[in-house]
Amino acid sequence: MSDFNYEIKEKIAVLSENKSGWTKELNLISYNGRAPKYDIRDWSPGNEKMGKGVTLQKEELIKLKNVLNSLEI
Repeated sequence: MSDFNYEIKEKIAVLSENKSGWTKELNLISYNGRAPKYDIRDWSPGNEKMGKGVTLQKEELIKLKNVLNSLEI
């Protein structure tokens, strides 16, 4: 199995935090040295461990933003 690495290029926002200190964050992350992507997932304190999440290209994030803006919340 090959090595897996990541680098958080930009911490954009902490969306929530649970009782154990894990946070749901929106970050710009490079995985395995590739071009950075927008990423929403849970992180342990200090960003040492990650939970499941979703990774988005810039175009996907823009579309999501437009959809969220159109919601009547």
